[in-house]
Amino acid sequence: MAAAQGAVIACHTKDEFDAQMAKGKEAGKLVIIDFMSPSCPFCLEIAPVYAEWAKKFPSAVFLEVNVFELKEVADFYKIDGMPTFVFIKNGETLETIEGPEKDEILDAIKKYIGTPASASS
Repeated sequence: MAAAQGAVIACHTKDEFDAQMAKGKEAGKLVIIDFMSPSCPFCLEIAPVYAEWAKKFPSAVFLEVNVFELKEVADFYKIDGMPTFVFIKNGETLETIEGPEKDEILDAIKKYIGTPASASS
């Protein structure tokens, strides 16, 4: 699997998810997991915004997990609504935001990694 800096990485297997989490931890990066469902209207609404953030904040790892495809992972993080965004650094869960709360999610990204790499957008 190629490194996808600046892109959302969809994890379809537990092995893919574990590998991405290990890479993020090893690099000391903030990992943001979007727990979603392709049939969730709120998930679909925020997906393009999440993809833009991945481009603006390449120093973080942006993962996407379909809760039905990776139920084991969703259960581990106690996901009970979608979308839910989990912020992790060095293996520690820093924050969890449930719902497509764009301002709240963006504030959390900035809180943990600072301002975007480039001010142009």
